[in-house]
Amino acid sequence: MAKLLTLIVLCSFGAYTVLGAAVASGGDVTTSVPKKLWTSWAMYSPYFAVDRYEGAPKGCRVTQIQRHGARYPTSGASKGMRAAVAKLTSVDKYTDSSLDFLKTYTYALSTDDLVPFGASQSVAAGREHYERYKSLLGHNQIPFVRASSSERVVLSATNWTAGFSLASHHVYNPPLSVILSEDGNDTLDDHMCPNAGSSDAQTGAWLLTYGPPIAARLNKYAPGANITATDVYSLMIMCPFESVFTDQRSPFCTLFTQAEFEQLEYYGDLDKYYNTGYGQELGPIQGVGYINELIARLTGKAVSDNTQTNHTLDASPETFPLNRTIYADFSHDNQMIAIYAAMGLFRQLSPPNPTSPNHKSDWITSHLVPFSARMITEKLACTSGKKITEHIRIFVNDALQPLGFCGAEKDGLCTVDAFVKSQSYARNNGNGDFEKCFA
Repeated sequence: MAKLLTLIVLCSFGAYTVLGAAVASGGDVTTSVPKKLWTSWAMYSPYFAVDRYEGAPKGCRVTQIQRHGARYPTSGASKGMRAAVAKLTSVDKYTDSSLDFLKTYTYALSTDDLVPFGASQSVAAGREHYERYKSLLGHNQIPFVRASSSERVVLSATNWTAGFSLASHHVYNPPLSVILSEDGNDTLDDHMCPNAGSSDAQTGAWLLTYGPPIAARLNKYAPGANITATDVYSLMIMCPFESVFTDQRSPFCTLFTQAEFEQLEYYGDLDKYYNTGYGQELGPIQGVGYINELIARLTGKAVSDNTQTNHTLDASPETFPLNRTIYADFSHDNQMIAIYAAMGLFRQLSPPNPTSPNHKSDWITSHLVPFSARMITEKLACTSGKKITEHIRIFVNDALQPLGFCGAEKDGLCTVDAFVKSQSYARNNGNGDFEKCFA
């Protein structure tokens, strides 16, 4: 038989506000916008389960798990969005009625913080994880929760704990126990490799491939606007950001076709792959510290790491316990990509081409890191005859990962020992890559 021993959950933030507003909202962009559209918003897509969660195989039980919602645009993105919208609103007369809404339009988006829908995503995730894993709870066993220190990440974490508490009728009330400062060593943020490159070259090449025809059409509809390919990207992401803010389809969505939003999705695929993923030489190293913390939790042994970990916090059972059945960590999308790459998930046979999409690739950003993305690591005790063996399996947005790198078959199970052995890159502190971050 199988028994779940431990659960480790890694989440990215959503789009936020305070919990009360989220619970009262009741709106849901995923019901007012066609799914085919909102699942093509790349890293701005609302969370959705990529596959149906599979319960523990016969003969196994989960013993442990480790496990952020939707937000306003960042200040950098907001600057471009405002400028692009201003170009359109400055036009005296439009030649296509799809732009008529701009005659009375006012830009209303804030920056960085979560929107109400994002908060409700985190609350719903907390409820879901309570219902799925409540067998792991007990008087002295409640989730141990950490978050990176960005406000939107912290609020995602506290909304998750609120949802968990609500689902248990306030029997289990997990606190946010550790907030990792993004000014110091932090395994939940990607700020600790100053020499790491960016994805600008690859995303720029793709933008110049798909953007000009769209810009030409918009300039035809708005004579004198002088929309550029860069403006096209800023206007396209108005659709997801405004939709998750208002809980209804933004009028900016109607300016572009479904095929064009799929081109936007590919922009996100390139961004994540070449920013902190496999296409960035110093991308995977940024996930190494977290992998070594994961190994410590799975094995019950002290953290061994010389990269991003906070040695003081990780050495204390108060701030890094090794005896919990549920751990929940709240992070950023770029950091989750680095963790996937450090571990070996979603490895590609060939890198994505900056000017020609491969439609058969499984490197799809909306599947990897939508708002409120989650990676769940389950530790299971599996019984065969009189022998009990500890295994793990990993889900990304409820899709069971193959884990071929540690010998897993169709059931996704590999032994804890085999998994630890497979993580030599992390156990060797990135084989010298961490030093390159500062050299």
